[in-house]
Formats: sequence, structure tokens, C-alpha cells
Amino acid sequence: MEARSGEHEKVVRWRDPASALEQLPLFSGLEYLKLMASGELPGAPIAGHLNMVVAEVSEGSVTFTCTPEESHYNPIGAVHGGLVCALLDSALGCAAHSTLPAGMGYTSIEIKVNYLRPVLADSGPLRCTGRITKPGRRVIFAEGDVVDKNGKVVATASSSLLVFPLDSNK
Repeated sequence: MEARSGEHEKVVRWRDPASALEQLPLFSGLEYLKLMASGELPGAPIAGHLNMVVAEVSEGSVTFTCTPEESHYNPIGAVHGGLVCALLDSALGCAAHSTLPAGMGYTSIEIKVNYLRPVLADSGPLRCTGRITKPGRRVIFAEGDVVDKNGKVVATASSSLLVFPLDSNK
């Protein structure tokens, strides 16, 4: 097949997450996230698709950076809102994870995103911080925001996350 003029290609690389998932029940959420951030454990494969990197981890707060590019554009020439939502969902979810003891997991119940301004390929790097607003044993509440390279807020979100025991028999 012949390449069209202006056509681009992207190669996505990631480390197999199986080794990290085997170790997940052994570490507190904070320990696990710090091992991912340092590169000692593989990160989530989606991070490679979306150019996301864990930048900071502390109990109750996690920050990701993300470099948007034209391959993230929607049909009207702006970064697709799904990328911004995925960035927020990741930061808020990991903030929740950072508060959990070993053997516990989480999943998003809901997320509400407010898009405040368009994101373009040259808006980055984006910085997204998720923070816990109310910890819990069954449900955790979190909020976060995404800022562009100029420090302008481009989106905010709030989320609730379900906490559950990890199945160690897998």
C-alpha cells in the first residue's frame, strides 16, 4: 500500500504488565505506585499510547504528565477529550490507589469532567494531578485538574472509586 502525502506513523512500546500484576497484592498502593514511577515495575500499557508518565506520587496525590500530539486529534483539529479524560481518570484512580493497603484494589464508579479550554499538540506537556477529597474503605472520592504548559487549567474532574479486595487466587 502506498503512503499518502502527509501520512504519519506511530510506534507504541510498553513493558508486559504481567510481572507487576503478580506483585500487586504484595505492596500497599503507595509502594506499588512508587515502584512503577521509578521504573522498577512496568506501568500501565495505556500510558505508552497516550504519552503519559507518572511524575509524582505521595499518599493521596498522584501527578501525571502527558505530551499531546497530532495523533490525539479529533476531527476538528484539537486533542480529543477522551485523552484528557483518560489522563484525569488515571491520576484520580492512582491517587485513590495510593491510600490503599496491600491486597486492595479499586475501580472507577463514575467520573465527571469539565473541559475548560481546547488542548492542541503544542499545549503540552500537560500536568494532571489527582487528589483525594474523602478517603474510604468502600468508596473513595477524588478530584483533579489538568494544566497546560503555561499553567492554565484546561480541565477539571471529580470521581468516586470503588474499593475491593484483590483476588489473590488468579
